[in-house]
Amino acid sequence: MVTLFVLSTLLLLLLAYTGVCLFYWWFQERFIFVRFRVSDKYVFRFKQPFEEVFLDRPDGARVHALRFTVPEPRGVVLYFHGNTGSLRRWGRRAARFTALGYDVLMPDYRGYGKSRGTITEAALHTDAAAWYAHLRERYAEADIVVYGRSLGTGLAVPIAAAHAPRLLILESPFANFFDVARHYLAILPYRWLLRYPFRSDKAMLRVKCPVYIFHGKRDPVVPYSSALRLYATVPADVHRELISFAKGYHSDLGAYARFRRKLRVILTGPDTR
Repeated sequence: MVTLFVLSTLLLLLLAYTGVCLFYWWFQERFIFVRFRVSDKYVFRFKQPFEEVFLDRPDGARVHALRFTVPEPRGVVLYFHGNTGSLRRWGRRAARFTALGYDVLMPDYRGYGKSRGTITEAALHTDAAAWYAHLRERYAEADIVVYGRSLGTGLAVPIAAAHAPRLLILESPFANFFDVARHYLAILPYRWLLRYPFRSDKAMLRVKCPVYIFHGKRDPVVPYSSALRLYATVPADVHRELISFAKGYHSDLGAYARFRRKLRVILTGPDTR
């Protein structure tokens, strides 16, 4: 009887575990990409000048971005935002860069805002490459700064690895998405389940431009240890800096004066006033 009870319990646990694995496999896209769509007729409103940009993709998708402009720009920031919301929310972040004299191109991913199309990791990477190519039509590559925020760092790093931008700036990045998934629930076999690994740690090995990483040590979403692993993969001959915030979380780094001062120095040089 004891043996039967143990076997029955193990079978139930195995069924439950299998059920959780299947649930994650089926619904992981909803966990990773928290999308907010807006109507094609939605009118964005921001204080600084901007225009809307659309790219038609070979698979029939149509992706959307906002371009913010300033007179006589120092360069342009290609900004890949986080996993939640749309440009209706993220567009406000452009002021952080326009105030420093930079144009900004900020895309929405497929299914976000006015962007349409089926999400796969490969499609996201090719879309990111298309936005970079779009910028190359208007700016010298040496004037392009690639900026990734959280999920967006998984797109920013491969773009910097494949090209030669001026800088790569990462806010709350991960080495790979396995780290993020295990941080939430460590017991699942993500090597087999996860369809979006975002291997920034592999791509970083090919980056040649200076790399700057901002990360909070109390980040509950992307573990600080993952940022350390990513930092360790930056090639030895590449300038790199890790700017840590002992009490920083995931979405509050911009509230720190030290973050704003450092970003200004990175983008405009030392303050000589």
